[in-house]
Amino acid sequence: MLKQYADHWALVTGASSGIGTEFARGLAARGMHLVLTARRREELEVLAEELHTRHGTRCLIIPGDLNLPEFPEQLIAETRRQKITIELLVNNAGFGMADTIENTDRKRVLDMLQVNMVALTNLTYLVLPEMLERRSGAVLNVSSISAFQPVAYMPAYSASKAYILHFSEALWAEARSRKVTVMALCPGVTSTNFFEIAGVGGWLKKHRSHTPEYVVRVALKALDKRRQYYVPGIRNYILTLASRIATRRTVVQSSMKYFRPRKKKNDDKK
Repeated sequence: MLKQYADHWALVTGASSGIGTEFARGLAARGMHLVLTARRREELEVLAEELHTRHGTRCLIIPGDLNLPEFPEQLIAETRRQKITIELLVNNAGFGMADTIENTDRKRVLDMLQVNMVALTNLTYLVLPEMLERRSGAVLNVSSISAFQPVAYMPAYSASKAYILHFSEALWAEARSRKVTVMALCPGVTSTNFFEIAGVGGWLKKHRSHTPEYVVRVALKALDKRRQYYVPGIRNYILTLASRIATRRTVVQSSMKYFRPRKKKNDDKK
């Protein structure tokens, strides 16, 4: 499937680091040109130069913040102004946060839901109808294995990833007969800066993880097979099955041991 995308354009959100950067590299290696977006222009420019040098890839850089409700439409409007047809959309941008109920930053939770769900949904509906009309194209939405269960101390994050999984699978069912694929990618622990941003720094040192390169490589193979969702790694896949077999009470209570935040100094004084 991806072979037919050579010389076509992909849009990758959150392309300045981690899995997003590796998607850009993997797609460039397969002959795709790229629209790259993230908040950090400098990182995007360095990546674009790398991809052009290695693969002759044309890159359009559109820096912006998907936390802003108007940005998805501005992003797609610019691609249309440049007469670029998006053949593959990779909705990778997103972030998480872990904290107790009392210490949760409500504004940051709402920002997270805007990026993880609302912007992703908006971008999907901005490009998917055109793919269906052409009868070609794909949307890859980055979810998580946390989509398969509620996660204590990260309730809104795990709920947002469950939304992405269900949203993507439903669209897959609608679009598959029209030669368009929508796939949810559900990686487990991956060696990125996700855990630092989420407020659980050092978490990676205590757990097994996949590299972003591995996650992207197997994800693109799954997309070739037109899967509706894909979980990288057999161990992660087994974990998703276990969460379906156990009682919901057991699953959510067992999740409390994973992301319990360290006590803050102010908490100790209460």
